[in-house]
Amino acid sequence: MRKVLLSATALATALASTLALANDKLVQLSQSEENWVMTGKNYNANNFSKATQINDKNVKQLRPAWTFSTGVLNGHEGTPLVVNGTMYIHSPFPNLTFALDLANPTRIKWMDKPKQNAAARAVACCDVVNRGLAYWPGDGKVPALIFKTQLDGHIVALNAETGETYWKLENSDIRVGSTLTIAPYVVKDYVIVGSSGAELGVRGYLTAYDVKTGEQKWRAYATGPDEELRLAKDFNSANPHYGQFGLGLKTWEGEAWKIGGGTNWGWYAFDPATDLIYFGSGNPAPWNETMRPGDNKWTMTIWGRNVDTGMAKFGYQKTPHDEWDYAGVNVMMLSEQTDKAGKKRKLLTHPDRNGIIYTLDRENGDLISADKLDDTVNWVKSVDLKTGLPLRDPEFATRMDHNGRDICPSAMGYHNQGHDSYNPDKQLFFLGINHICMDWEPFMLPYRAGQFFVGATLNMYPGPKGDRQNYEGLGQIKAYNSITGEYKWDKMERFAVWGGTLATAGNLVFYGTLDGFIKARNADTGDLLWKFKLPSGVIGHPMTYTHKGTQYVAIFYGVGGWPGIGLVQDLEDPTAGLGAVGAFKKLANYTQMGGGIMVFSLDGKGPYDDINLGEYASN
Repeated sequence: MRKVLLSATALATALASTLALANDKLVQLSQSEENWVMTGKNYNANNFSKATQINDKNVKQLRPAWTFSTGVLNGHEGTPLVVNGTMYIHSPFPNLTFALDLANPTRIKWMDKPKQNAAARAVACCDVVNRGLAYWPGDGKVPALIFKTQLDGHIVALNAETGETYWKLENSDIRVGSTLTIAPYVVKDYVIVGSSGAELGVRGYLTAYDVKTGEQKWRAYATGPDEELRLAKDFNSANPHYGQFGLGLKTWEGEAWKIGGGTNWGWYAFDPATDLIYFGSGNPAPWNETMRPGDNKWTMTIWGRNVDTGMAKFGYQKTPHDEWDYAGVNVMMLSEQTDKAGKKRKLLTHPDRNGIIYTLDRENGDLISADKLDDTVNWVKSVDLKTGLPLRDPEFATRMDHNGRDICPSAMGYHNQGHDSYNPDKQLFFLGINHICMDWEPFMLPYRAGQFFVGATLNMYPGPKGDRQNYEGLGQIKAYNSITGEYKWDKMERFAVWGGTLATAGNLVFYGTLDGFIKARNADTGDLLWKFKLPSGVIGHPMTYTHKGTQYVAIFYGVGGWPGIGLVQDLEDPTAGLGAVGAFKKLANYTQMGGGIMVFSLDGKGPYDDINLGEYASN
C-alpha cells in the first residue's frame, strides 16, 4: 500500500493553492453530459441530464449496447461513475471496484479487490449493500482519486488511473456494529463519510477527511453535547423554535444518547454559495420508543453544515421522538424556484421515510412546505408550518402493551434510499415511492454492543391502494410540484420503487423496478413508453452519459437491499428481515439474484459496432 506523507507546511501550501481549483474542476466535469462524476450528477443532487438524443419520440428504440457482471450477488445500489471516458463500477460486499475504458470495455483497466473482515456481514442491518463511489480530480501533485467505503468500516482512496491504494483508514468499528454502506461525497478537498448501524445502537456521526492524506478535519455527531454536535453560535437563529442548545443531552434520559442512533448513510447535496452541505440523520435507537423518553435530538434531522468546519447553521427535526423507524437520511435535492408570494428562493426538497415531503429554504432552514407523499399516510394528520411539529394521530402510536395496526407508512417508509430527480425546466420532482403499511408490536431488550438493538416485531403488507390479498401494489412513481404541493401524475407499481429516478431533457423519467425492469415514462403524463427486462431486480438508480456522440443509459441490476433480504438470505418468517420478508413474499416469483450493469443506447449503438473490437490477433 502506498502511503502519502506530507509535512504540515507542504500540506498547507498545497491546500491553499489548489482548494478552489479542485472544486472548480469537479463542478466543470459535472456540467458535461459526457460525465457522471458524483452521486446525483451534480451538487444540486437532481439526477437531471440535459442530453436529448434519447427522448420521448425515440425511446422505444433503446437496445442493450453492452453489459458487465460484477461477479457478486446481493443488492447493487447507487450508480457507476463516468469520468473522461472511464466508467468506475462498485459492488456490494466484498466491495469490488472496477475501471472500464468506455471505448473498449472488453478488458478491465483495473480492479480493486479488498481483503475484509467477514464478520462485517453479520452486523449489516439490511443486506451488504454499498451505495457508490466518489471522485476527486487531482491537482497535479496528487493524482486523481476514487474513494470507496467498505462494509468493515474502512474508507479507501484509490489512484483513479491505476487502482493502486493511495491511503486507507478505519472510520467505523464493526465490533460495536458500526459499518459503512454510504457513497463518499467529495467537496473541495474533503471527502465526507457518514456511518451505519443504528439498528445496533450505534451513535451516528459525520466525518470530513483531507482527500490527499486521510487526515480527519472534523467530526460531527447527531446526539450528545453541543461541542460534539458542532453547533454554530448562531445555530437555528432564524428558527429558534426548532430548538438550539443543550438538547442533544436534555432530550434523552440519562446517557441513552450514547447508544442513540442517528446514523447517516444516505445522500448529500452542497451549495457553493452558502458553503453548506445538506444531509439527514437517521432513526434513534432502539426502535422501541418506551425505552428512550424525550424528543431524542438530533436524530431525524435535516442538517445544513459548513463544509470547512462542520459547524451546523441549522437543524430541523422532522419526527421528534420517532416511534416507527422513519430514518431521515433520504435524498436532498436543491433547486431555485419562485414561491407562491413571488419570491425567488434557494430551496432544499427532501422526501422523507415518514411519508412527508419537506421543502426548506436552504439558506436559513425555514420550513416552506410539508406535504404528504400519499393521502394514505396516517400516523400524522398534518405538519404545522409555523412550529415545524407534526400533529400525530394517537391511534397509530407504538407504545408498550399496544399492537399498532395498519400504520402507514411502514418502517420502510413511503420513501427510502432511492435517489430521486428534479427537472428544473418543468419544476417537477420525480419520486420513487413505497406503498407499504405495517403492524407494530414493541418489546423490551437490553443493549449489547455489536448485537441488534431494535425492540419491535413488524408485519408489513401493501398500503390501502395495493392488492393486500396478493401482496402486490407495493410501490408508486409520482411527479410532484413543491411550490403548489400538487402531484401532476402518479402510477402504481407491483413492488416498491426502491432505487430512485433519472430525469432528462428528452422529456423522460427512467427508473428500475424490483421485479427486474428498467422503464421510461413521459415526464409530462407518466405514460409508459419503454421497458426492458433485466437479469435481476433493481435497487439502484439509472444514470446517463454521452460518449463519442452517442448517449447511453446505464443501470445496475442485482436484487437485494432491505426489500430483497428474504430472497437473498432465503428467509420465510414474515417478520424476519425487520418485517420485509412478509411484505415482499412474492418477489421471488418475479426475479432472482444477479449482479452487474446494463448499458443501453438507440438501436444498441456502441463500441461493439466494430465487430473486431477486442478480438484476439496473433502475430
